[in-house]
Amino acid sequence: MRGFYNIVVTFLNFLMRQVQKGHLLFVKEGSKTHRFILGQKDLLPHIATSMRDETRPVCWIHASSMGEYAVARPIILQLQKQGFAVVLTFFSSTGYEALHHKRGTVDYIFYMPFDTRKNVRNFLDTVKPERTVFIISEYWINYLSELKRRQIPTFLISALIPDTSYLLKWYAWPLRKALKAITMFTVSDERSKENLHKMGFDNCRVVGDPLFDNAINIAKTDYHNEVIEHFCANSNSVFIAGSINDENDRTIVTGLANAERDTKFIMVPHEISDASIDNIISRCKGRTLRYAECDKNTDFTDVQTLIIDYVGDLSRLYRYGHYAYIGGGFTRYLHSVIEPVVYGLPVAFGPNIHRKATPQQMIDLGIGAIVLNADELRQWLVGIRANDYQDTCHKAIHYAEQNGGATDKIVNIITG
Repeated sequence: MRGFYNIVVTFLNFLMRQVQKGHLLFVKEGSKTHRFILGQKDLLPHIATSMRDETRPVCWIHASSMGEYAVARPIILQLQKQGFAVVLTFFSSTGYEALHHKRGTVDYIFYMPFDTRKNVRNFLDTVKPERTVFIISEYWINYLSELKRRQIPTFLISALIPDTSYLLKWYAWPLRKALKAITMFTVSDERSKENLHKMGFDNCRVVGDPLFDNAINIAKTDYHNEVIEHFCANSNSVFIAGSINDENDRTIVTGLANAERDTKFIMVPHEISDASIDNIISRCKGRTLRYAECDKNTDFTDVQTLIIDYVGDLSRLYRYGHYAYIGGGFTRYLHSVIEPVVYGLPVAFGPNIHRKATPQQMIDLGIGAIVLNADELRQWLVGIRANDYQDTCHKAIHYAEQNGGATDKIVNIITG
């Protein structure tokens, strides 16, 4: 099976090289796939040049996209305080592009070289990690195999193994075999630990979710956006629709906006594209502007909806809201419900909540709710307003604070 896997990745690597040379045009120019392929061009020499003077011990952390980076961020900060240089790699062009121009505290940000055996050996020879960390569900057979061969301590952080995980299926045995390279799994719920045990892994600890620490740290960090503050001025009802993901999300939040014309809406598409933004604008009856069209002097008097058309600030923007809807709940991947809760926002989301325990916990506490359409979202909003809104906000903040602290446990495991 591993032989077949290597045939496939080698063929895909060959196709990528042809696209880079302009020989194949079946990949749409400017698409995420196209940007990823171009990012692979001359990648290993670029990594070698960037790191040639690095003398600190290196911890390599790999995240698929921005969602996984939110888990990694507090861990990165702690590792750097302990003297590690952190190499952060992304598979997604969205995550890489959002961060590589504004590194902040990350030492190095690269695309992850594609998982061929040659790429893997060259990458590890160049980076020389003393520790390796994969986030949530990122596992690559050749990387894992080579890390095990080199006896480099390797950790899978916030591993998510629900009952429906394909890792539990018979056909996933090559991946289960590769996961034997993992020194320690950390999980946020007992169910994931039980399912890892079913697969024969006892090297697992339940430590909680570092997403709480990341969100708490961001909420405590000073942040001001003059455009958003001007838009929200004098409004006591600001609704933030974060990571709007698909047709269901767009229908629900624009339907609510059209029914609640006295409420200000900040809408943040998960993928920024003219098509998705134009779709939202066409559905909204109230005047709608893109963020890029505005500045601190824009007259927002008759503007109901502001669409955020850039990536990277959503977790900070929730501080300007009173209520939130989180996208992705009609797909397999509900986006972060933790980010708005740390600011005390009640949160609604779609029905597919079973990958993590957090949404159900929020429902049980009365700070979260599943909605299936715009009418249900409006009923939820009206109910929150009619009942003790401030009490709900206090419950949300308390819930977030209670669940902090996972990062310290994880870093102790990585460095111990």
